Order: sequence, then C-alpha cells, then structure tokens
Amino acid sequence: MKRLFFLIVLVFFFSNKSYAVSYNSDPKIFITELVEDAIKTLSDKSISQEEKNKTIEKIARENVDIKALGMYTLGDIRKSLEKEKLEKYQKLFEKYFLKSLTSRLTDYSTQKFEVIDAEQKSAKTTIVHSKITASSSQPEIKIDWRVYTKDPLKPLIRDLIVEGLSLARTQKEEFASILNSNNNDINILLSKLEEFISN
Repeated sequence: MKRLFFLIVLVFFFSNKSYAVSYNSDPKIFITELVEDAIKTLSDKSISQEEKNKTIEKIARENVDIKALGMYTLGDIRKSLEKEKLEKYQKLFEKYFLKSLTSRLTDYSTQKFEVIDAEQKSAKTTIVHSKITASSSQPEIKIDWRVYTKDPLKPLIRDLIVEGLSLARTQKEEFASILNSNNNDINILLSKLEEFISN
C-alpha cells in the first residue's frame, strides 16, 4: 500500500519545542511558521530520530484535520458503516497517517522552501502556494496547501496539492481500489491498515 502523503514530511509537522506550539491564525503565516520550524528542527543534529518522530505526531495532531482526512479518504462507504466499524477505522487511519509521516522522515534541512502567496477560496478555505526551490539534484516542486479556516483562530491543514496532484484524493482512490476489489468489505481495508501499522 502506498504511504500516505509521501511529501508532507518534507515541509512541515516539525518543532523542536517540548510544549504546545501556537502558530499564527493567518493561513500564509501559519504555513510559513511550520516551514521555519521544519528547517530549524531538521538542521538540529542534537535531536534524535525518536524525538523527531514524537514531535511529528504531536504537531500533526494539532495542525492537521486528521479526522476529516480520514472520512474523505474512506469515501461514500462511511455513510453506511456501523458506528463501531467507523470508530475502528478512524483510530486505525490516525495511526496509519502518523506512521506514514514518521516512516518518511528524512533530513531535508539543505532544501530551500518558500511560501509565495495565499488565495482565499471561500470563508472556510484558503490555498497557500509554496515551493521547494530547485537544486542540483531535483527540479523545483510546487506545493499548494489547503488550509481549513472554519475556526478562524485555529487553521487546519486538510490537503497538499503537489505539482497539481491532490494527495488526499490520491489516498482516497487507493482506498477505493482496495474496497472495489473486495466487494466493499471494510474489514479488508482495516486489515490492510493494521498490516501497515504493525510492520
């Protein structure tokens, strides 16, 4: 199974602070501060891999709408699931999501990130445009962040669009493929998630 949002860890979810981090509520500044934390942490050789993993999980829980992502990627089948199955899926999805992030943690401290601008799509959604600048080993990568602002004081990340590809939609399609190949048996998908988490 593909690992969820394989590029997310390149640019955010990091902080070398042990206490709760409060980011600015303006979407553009919010993403800028996350990126700055990423650069600081990834450049800090005194932080162990385990510490980075724990911090990723903490920051992700606080700044990503994991529950909404889980419901979106599950698709329409969520509407017909029993409460117990849905709750089990939500718990497994969160573990799957967090492990996907930590398992892809790589030192990108030498990469240069730039937040370009922000585009308010609606009262609840802002797209923040950014890029990873080109280097001798890779071309420039454009990344758009879908920031949910239903609570204007607490923005949450709901998706990344990397070079035009929505990572949330990609994950939804993968889950749909698993379900469609197994007569929409949710237990198969749950087993796949459990397998990934346990490995």
